[in-house]
Amino acid sequence: MARKKVKGKPNQRSFRIKQGLDTDTVKTISAIKSEPRWMREFRLRALRIFERKPLPTWGADLSPLKLDKICYYVRPTDRSARRWEDLPSEIRETYTKLGIPKAEQQYLAGVSAQYESEVVYGSLREELAKQGVIFLSMDEALQKYPEIIKEYFGTVVAPDDNKFAALNSAVWSGGSFIYIPPKVKVSLPLHAFFAIESARFGQFERTLIIADKDSFVHYVEGCTAPIYSENSLHAAVVEVIVKEGARVRYSTAQNWSRNVYNLTTKRAFVEEEGVIEWVSGSLGSRVTMLYPSSCLRGKGARADHLLLSLAGEGQVLDTGAKVFHLAPQTSSRVLAKSISRGGGKNVFRGLLQVAEKAKEAKGNMRCNALLLDETSQAETFPSLKIKGKDVAVGHEATVGKVGEEQLFYLRSRGLDEEEATGLIVNGFIEPIIKEFPLEFAVEINQLIQLKMKGATG
Repeated sequence: MARKKVKGKPNQRSFRIKQGLDTDTVKTISAIKSEPRWMREFRLRALRIFERKPLPTWGADLSPLKLDKICYYVRPTDRSARRWEDLPSEIRETYTKLGIPKAEQQYLAGVSAQYESEVVYGSLREELAKQGVIFLSMDEALQKYPEIIKEYFGTVVAPDDNKFAALNSAVWSGGSFIYIPPKVKVSLPLHAFFAIESARFGQFERTLIIADKDSFVHYVEGCTAPIYSENSLHAAVVEVIVKEGARVRYSTAQNWSRNVYNLTTKRAFVEEEGVIEWVSGSLGSRVTMLYPSSCLRGKGARADHLLLSLAGEGQVLDTGAKVFHLAPQTSSRVLAKSISRGGGKNVFRGLLQVAEKAKEAKGNMRCNALLLDETSQAETFPSLKIKGKDVAVGHEATVGKVGEEQLFYLRSRGLDEEEATGLIVNGFIEPIIKEFPLEFAVEINQLIQLKMKGATG
């Protein structure tokens, strides 16, 4: 979706909390949501952890991000809607441009739409609800299923995991709660859309997915924001629990505007014979630091990480994956592909760790980087930590440029340089793109083609 740069004051909302973060901010957010006492205390503990932890210095430069100038909560409307017609026209227009109503009717089992700090729309097909599937905003789930939330919330990603996980734990708002009952297979994806429309704003959704024994669900998230002259922050936390024999696919199409710092923590616990699949397309943001991790805790558990990133002018996409083999006969695959153009920088960080008791574990990590000009950059930081015996673990990394012979051949067949480069890029990313649902693969391909315009100068 094309964006225009916006100057001046941010849009007015139903309620906007004061800038900056302190105890009163956290208490106000909790009070607005009428949360139980244990959640308010959880938030306040997390705030103290956040205040103690320094900003990370090992990745991208975060110094331009002024945390004291950010607004940590904006309520866009007084209530969530179950019909598009009930949304305020301004919000409805934003999501209509993204094609959500049409996609909901044709391709999706359920939809959640978050605008600023709150989920403003949610739906789930009636036949799934009758089977016991739960798909709600995290705020609504806390009110309806407080005991389930209390049991699992913060158990996969604790507040002390990192500074931005602590920040999210203190000020989280919105996000998705999904529960799939035993043996239920959700054939169509559940989709969540996240939109930021305010400047100097932080979005901190919290997502918790529980796939019970022998179940399946595919969750897809997409995001967008207009371009402001001031920086905004997106710092989500995602917790996924894959129980025995279950399978979860988590797909992300990240297209934040280039004033957004995307600093998100995602992690899955996978039990015996369970499967977690992370499919990620990172195309936007000024800075992204994102390393989905899989903890393979049960015998025969498996993880697939398929990552695609495209960094253009002014972008630093610091992405990767972590896999922890904690049980015998676990297996994992990490395939990362990055494209850098216009002076953009891609960084891959990968970790495969095999515990001593994880006998017969298998893991493979491969990252391929493609540079489209002399000013762009690509770096790889793979790490293998092996304690177990009888394991097969490997890593491969390549950094290359578009070959002159390839370009010459394609141009000799009547293509200009931009068309030829685009064809080469399409072939390079095809192993990742084919893993997205068809309708979203088309969308990502279109976004890549738009971002590639003028890539050859």
